This record gives sequence, structure tokens and C-alpha cells, in this order.
Amino acid sequence: MSASATIAGAAVEAPVSPLARIYGEPLVQMPHDLYIPPDAMAVMLDAFEGPLDLLLYLIHRANVNVLDIPMAPLTEQYLVYVEVMRSQNLELAADYLVMAAMLIEIKSRMLLPRPKAAVGDDAEDPRAELVRRLIEYEQMKLAAQALNQLPQAERDFDWVEVWVEKTLLRRLPEVTVLDLQNAWRGILRQAKLHTRHLVQREELSVREHMTLILRRLRDAGGFVEFVDLFDPTLGAPVLVVHFLALLELAREHLLEMTQREAFAPIYLRLANAHGDSR
Repeated sequence: MSASATIAGAAVEAPVSPLARIYGEPLVQMPHDLYIPPDAMAVMLDAFEGPLDLLLYLIHRANVNVLDIPMAPLTEQYLVYVEVMRSQNLELAADYLVMAAMLIEIKSRMLLPRPKAAVGDDAEDPRAELVRRLIEYEQMKLAAQALNQLPQAERDFDWVEVWVEKTLLRRLPEVTVLDLQNAWRGILRQAKLHTRHLVQREELSVREHMTLILRRLRDAGGFVEFVDLFDPTLGAPVLVVHFLALLELAREHLLEMTQREAFAPIYLRLANAHGDSR
């Protein structure tokens, strides 16, 4: 038997894998021309957000005034677009069909003879309600476009978080009458330790001591501790007049008394000292 002898029966052909499938049918051989079925690809260049959006597009494309809409050509063009969308997606065209019925109704009402209006009354325009809705929709659409042009987070910029340590402002307690009494008693106790038995009559002026206190505060240029204003060696009468002068200055708002915390030393300064420092 020769090598070229065939096996009894028909020759077995190896299966050929298709190059592609069109409408489920295998394509075994490449076509000689580039043939694309007419409904193999559908491209819609204009996307509309609803029936009013489509009407605005048709009105702007025809360059007509929205207050004077030509209903006949507008309805015809609208129905052409609706028919194309209905053939592609029936659910999408439902809202558009409602608007189409409304346009046909308005067109029919405009063809009917209008009754004569009374004197001073304008005849009702069948397009009035449609025009009102179109104007409101166009205003909202322009407002949405203006808002979309504003910078938006995570689209035009990203948020950056920075840790900032916040320090609380410490509020100092106010000086009360009890604080003044305790400070004054402390000075009197120190004055008793330097008591002199010299009996004499001395005229003391509160105004003079007020001037001395103001001069002392002005020369210090800042805060002066309460106890530093008093010299226990001068005796109790001088200390009393000096304290009265201090109270008179406080009453006239010529000096301020501050205290960092309760039971802390009391400090004095001129009322306008912080303004002059600036």
C-alpha cells in the first residue's frame, strides 16, 4: 500500500474557528469590501434631559422667539425626534409622547376660530402655558449651568486638612471688695510692726497722694504691685490717706486693678497704659 493512499471514506476536515460573529452568525471568511449593516451602529449626537429640553433645542435651532412659537413646524420636527427615540427605547419616549400630545392639542386649538373677546380683555393664547413652562425651564437650566461653573470640591480642588492647635484665652478673675479688704489688712499688719510713738499733728491731702500714685504708676510704665505703693514706715495716717487716694483714682477710672487668679497679688496700672503702649 502506497503512502499516498487515502483512507477509505471521505476526507475529514479540521474545524475552522470563525473570525467574528454578526447577529449571532459566524463569519468564516473576511469580506472583500468593508460592509457595515445599516442598523449595526446607532449614534445620537444630541442628548436631551426631557421634553422641554428638546423643545428649547428646536426653538433655538430655528432661531425663533419663545414668546411666538410657530406650532406647526415645531410639532412636526418634534414628532420626528420622538419617532426616532421611540424606535430605540420605548420607555424613554413615554414622557416625550405626552408632550407630543400636548403640542398637537395646542396646534388644534390654534386652528379653531377664536371667540371675540370683550372690550379691554385679551384673548387667551393656547401657547401661554407652554411658553411659561419653557421660560421657567430655561431659567433653571441657565442657573444650573452657572452653579456648575463654580469651583467644586473633589472636581476642581481637593480639601487639605491641617492640624491647628487652639489655645484657650485665659480669663483673669476680677478684683472684688473682699480682695481689697484682705490686701489692706495685710498692709495694716505690716504698719503695726513699724509703729512710732511720736505725737504730732500733720495735715494730709488726698489729692496730693493721688498725684504721687499717678506719678509712681507713670514712672513704672507697667504694672505695680499693690503692696509696693505703700511704705509701712510712714505710719498708719499716711497709709490711710494713701489708700483713700487709691480708691478715689479707681472711682474716677484713672487706674485699673488686675489679678491673675484668686488669692494672687493685686497689680495696678494706669487706665490708659495699654492704649499708650500701642
